[in-house]
Amino acid sequence: MHTPIPLLLELGAILTALSLLGALARRYALSPVPLYLLTGLVLGDGGIAAVPAARDFVDTGASIGVILLLLTLGLDFTVPEFTASLHRHRLSAVVDLVLNATPGAVAGWLLGLDAGGILALAGATYISSSGIIARLLGDLRRLGNRETPAVLSVLVLEDFAMAAYLPLLAVLTSGGTWWQALLAVLAAVAAVAAAVAASLRWSHHVGRVLTHPEPEQVLLRVLGITLVVAALAETIHVSAAVGAFLIGLALTGIAADRARAVLSPLRDLFAAVFFLALGLSVDPGDLMSMLPAALALAVITAATKLASGWYAAARDGAGRNGRLRAGTALIARGEFSVVIVGLAGTADQRLGALVTTYVLLLAVSGPVLTRFAPTRPTAPRRTPATVPSPPPPPPRTPDTTTSPE
Repeated sequence: MHTPIPLLLELGAILTALSLLGALARRYALSPVPLYLLTGLVLGDGGIAAVPAARDFVDTGASIGVILLLLTLGLDFTVPEFTASLHRHRLSAVVDLVLNATPGAVAGWLLGLDAGGILALAGATYISSSGIIARLLGDLRRLGNRETPAVLSVLVLEDFAMAAYLPLLAVLTSGGTWWQALLAVLAAVAAVAAAVAASLRWSHHVGRVLTHPEPEQVLLRVLGITLVVAALAETIHVSAAVGAFLIGLALTGIAADRARAVLSPLRDLFAAVFFLALGLSVDPGDLMSMLPAALALAVITAATKLASGWYAAARDGAGRNGRLRAGTALIARGEFSVVIVGLAGTADQRLGALVTTYVLLLAVSGPVLTRFAPTRPTAPRRTPATVPSPPPPPPRTPDTTTSPE
């Protein structure tokens, strides 16, 4: 079998460059995600060094990368604790939707977009990047933080909301009627509910099937089943990342530890490719025309995401710094926003230019803001002053000595 030489050269150069950038970021205790994104911008269409031979591999690897990121994230949690967190954060999801979809809808109306364009822009400002945030939480070692379950709950509920949103957007942008849109939404919601119920009901069987003493078997089984489930999730208009996350939740104890050990190097490789691909998808020539509008929208929605994360973390009892960390973690936008623009079509070129510029701004600035969010835990809030009762005196031992007569 003949392997194209340009493919090998371009992939080798890309991976070497990413390695150097990752080492540079680690030296200064930063996440390498912004550097990977900027590298993609330099190498993409309109950049200074295009990589046409490696483009197909990078695009495919990016899809695998986001699946592996959410799979390994799910390995750190169990089904009972996460379902309890989802139940607790239903109101947080409503707050997140209202605060972050509204600026996009208003911006679309001000730009004179049609109903499909307004809905697309509202979705692009609403949905955070699961892939970027999953990598950040691992890089910054915040998976065990008190606010992290709140962040993950908001992310997963956003992805579930996409199951109803994407069919609605597809029908409206294709010229369908509201009745067709309603039927598409109801069908997608029913399919999602059935899939989630099946995942939670039979999760213990999944763990038994995927457990094996040999690392090679663990890798092949876990990765194979995860890709199948991710494909089925996409079929019912749910993010493939949600399907991968549910597989991760199904593995607990020793099975989760073994899966994490064999998947971590593979995850790191394809995660880097994912961030590179996100940068490659942006043409630098499209950035300047809509930069002022994108910058204004990015500032507003960064603030609204901060408020969303603050509210969600507060429901979990996190302190002020924990709420701030949760808010900054949710700022990054990424892959889903780009998908939304692609689904909405290119009827209005302003929409594509605005969203790509907007995504790049928040995909780069979001991880930086998250890195510099305060890490010192806040002191617990004091209860109203009460005078503690003194401890009881120690019991007196009876005097067993006999006094002299």
